Amino acid sequence: MSAYTAAFKALTAGRALRPCEAAQLLADLRRETGEELADAVERQLSGKFRRADTDTDGAFRKKRMHYGASMRVVNAFRALARASHPDFPNQRTDRSTT
Repeated sequence: MSAYTAAFKALTAGRALRPCEAAQLLADLRRETGEELADAVERQLSGKFRRADTDTDGAFRKKRMHYGASMRVVNAFRALARASHPDFPNQRTDRSTT
């Protein structure tokens, strides 16, 4: 059963969830969504940075560099999705939220 289905069933079951159950459902949903997002982005990038016949060595090095940066972002998504307690940086702004 997918995490979305489990969360939907828990929310529509008519009984209140304990906080630990709700936290586990949300963690499963975050993990599954993050993995699906990372897999989809990786599939989109798979053929984009291949060497073409017209590429010079410098152009191909740039493609490899861009591919490496893209994959670091994809791997950061995966790590964030797997984290038990994701550590988001605090926003330090003085703006009002109202």
